[in-house]
Amino acid sequence: MKNKGLFSMFVAALLVLGSCASRRTTLQHPDYGKNKTGQVRTPTRGGTSTSGLSYIEQYKDIAIAEMNEYGIPASIKLAQALLESGNGNSYLAREANNHFGIKCGGVWQGKSVTRPDDHVRDCFRVYNNPQQSFRDHSQFLLRKRYQKLFTLDKNDYKGWAKGLKEAGYATNPRYPELLIDLIERYQLYRYDRPEISYVNKENREEKVEDIIHEREVKEPETARNTEVIKNAVAMVIYEVKVNDTLYSISQRHGVSTDQIKQLNGLASDDLSVGQLLVISK
Repeated sequence: MKNKGLFSMFVAALLVLGSCASRRTTLQHPDYGKNKTGQVRTPTRGGTSTSGLSYIEQYKDIAIAEMNEYGIPASIKLAQALLESGNGNSYLAREANNHFGIKCGGVWQGKSVTRPDDHVRDCFRVYNNPQQSFRDHSQFLLRKRYQKLFTLDKNDYKGWAKGLKEAGYATNPRYPELLIDLIERYQLYRYDRPEISYVNKENREEKVEDIIHEREVKEPETARNTEVIKNAVAMVIYEVKVNDTLYSISQRHGVSTDQIKQLNGLASDDLSVGQLLVISK
């Protein structure tokens, strides 16, 4: 009996020691495993930034509604908004609800704000809400120079990306690539919808043609020619690579780390391999 008692005490002691050892291995310093230098971590989102994903979730329904109304692919609308508003972090997006950088030209009589762009004090439109900005962007495209695009299927994002560049929407020769890259990385094509039938497509094209013709008649040519888009906020999409740091990326592109963090909604210097960063100069 005495031996059994000693054996039981020995087993209990081992269990207590094992429990303590287990706690010692798990109760690490709070900063254990944290990245001290901003080095990249293991990828977590497969090349998409959290800020971008949040932006898409917030505005995808508006983009789909605009697609259903006019035939502009939702993927194109979202990619342009992501690119030109820096994932919604640009000054114009935050303070003026202007997600596409449309200037005050044309027949605009609403509120405005001045910001440096082509000139020191360029005038930009201020909207009451993002929905107005998305709708105004659709209206901006309803012009003779873009009319050919509306004959494309509303899920032909590649045709739209190339057509926008050809029609003079952007001067950057890589503009179509940037849009297509964003669409495919974020799988924005999921929000596009094909035409239900040829008749539906034909009716939509006629509707757009009538709108464009009516605007051509009503608006003076000078107003149409002065309605322009600002230079895109973000013209470089950088994919984080192994051994990249926020500092090394900022030095490579000639911008500050704070600019990159603000534009991409980053709370820290931590990055993930494959993460997309919007870089703006």
